[in-house]
Amino acid sequence: MQKKFRTALAAAVAVALTGGTVAISASPASAAGSGLHADFNGDGYIDIAVSAAFAAVAGKKGAGQIVVHYGSAKGITATNRALISQNSPGVPGSAETDDYFGAASGFGDFNKDGFADLAVGAYGEDVGKDKDGGTAVILWGSAKGLNGGTTIKDPAPGKHDNFAKSIETADFDGDGRIDIALGSTGATVDRYRGGFTKSGGTGGYDGISLPVHTGTYNGVRYLTSGDVNGDGVADLVVNAYSTATDFNANYWVRGTRSGNLSGGGARVLPAGTITVVGKLNSDKYADIVIGLEWDRSKDTDAAGQPAAKGGKVLVVNGSASGPVRGISDSFTQDTPGVPGSSEKADHFGNELGLGDVNGDGHLDLAIGAYGETVGSTQFAGAVTVLYGTSKGLSTAGAQSFSQDSAGVPGAPEKSDNFGSDVSLSDLDGDGRGDLTVGVHGEDDYNGSVVLLRSNGKKITTTGARTLSPGAIGISTAGYPSYGMNFTD
Repeated sequence: MQKKFRTALAAAVAVALTGGTVAISASPASAAGSGLHADFNGDGYIDIAVSAAFAAVAGKKGAGQIVVHYGSAKGITATNRALISQNSPGVPGSAETDDYFGAASGFGDFNKDGFADLAVGAYGEDVGKDKDGGTAVILWGSAKGLNGGTTIKDPAPGKHDNFAKSIETADFDGDGRIDIALGSTGATVDRYRGGFTKSGGTGGYDGISLPVHTGTYNGVRYLTSGDVNGDGVADLVVNAYSTATDFNANYWVRGTRSGNLSGGGARVLPAGTITVVGKLNSDKYADIVIGLEWDRSKDTDAAGQPAAKGGKVLVVNGSASGPVRGISDSFTQDTPGVPGSSEKADHFGNELGLGDVNGDGHLDLAIGAYGETVGSTQFAGAVTVLYGTSKGLSTAGAQSFSQDSAGVPGAPEKSDNFGSDVSLSDLDGDGRGDLTVGVHGEDDYNGSVVLLRSNGKKITTTGARTLSPGAIGISTAGYPSYGMNFTD
């Protein structure tokens, strides 16, 4: 799951996000793809890591922090958490201006000790004389939560920048160990095989090269994963700008039990910066959901992109041979049954999250639209929830939430960006997915997180709460943007 930070949002308004090769910075995040829960302290509750990647640390603006909120029977709180930076004990490196620690992250039990661990990127880290070279660390889980860290070695320092600007974790070779895939401004996904140790060991390395643009704002932008062809091995989905078209594209890279992953046979999927992967219907194949958030234009038509005014969500079903050709289903805010209406720059589909809200065994989908105008307030933001069935996603009973909804904390303000990230993870252990919403533009980009629980049948605003930087201990100097990215 990936978002745009403040400078990118301003640029997005100016260029209307056509999906072409435009100079828009973005801060990526990750979905775990490992089939495991992010339980960093082993207490049986799902935890969630929330970025504050532009937070000041010890006076260093943009150094970055990540907040790990530990789940409990009461859900997550401002106090049951770990606030981690590169100045935290045991974490490699030190907090420096514009490191952006926490901008990307992904979880998995990397050393197989029974506790989930967290891989965290700092894509702005200067490495020696290599400005913005980027770095990644593993923070190790334990009964006391995350404790200490180990650097993941960059395989090609100086040959790319922004190492670990995107992170995905999954078992891509079926050996039972979680691998880590990292993106940079280069055209290669760096995949580290499972077998990680606290001393820096890994199970091996291979690079997955793809025909994508490289350099500033380009390279491997976003990563996600899932078993799309049902062979028991996770596949990788890569988002980047294609050298063939100069436009945004997604690539499906097949996982394999033998040899290295290869970009040579990668299948090109429809454009859209955000993808999530999960089984949406009654077959055995995971399906790919793509958020194509930008507006339709002459450029998108020329590129053959299925864009729509206000943004669009696409579903590409899985099959034994991988993702099917074409689009299996699609939704806009003009689709019958979907609340609201499509308006220019809504960015419907800027963020996606899967989970089972009502416990019926079918995955439901949360959709962010951080550009939604609420009343006359631009970029206030909104979130839509679509419910799953045995046949896939349905608009029946669809819900929509904004800070203008009764019971939702706060009020819609310009550039709040409610929906900058979304999650449907079960954070209170009742077996039902709850809706967690990032509002990274809240209070002039201090940010916040809004918590809406499931009542067993649907998302409810009863008992809704909000978490803010001040209550957590995040410095509000600069623009911390707490709530921009989740890993859960």
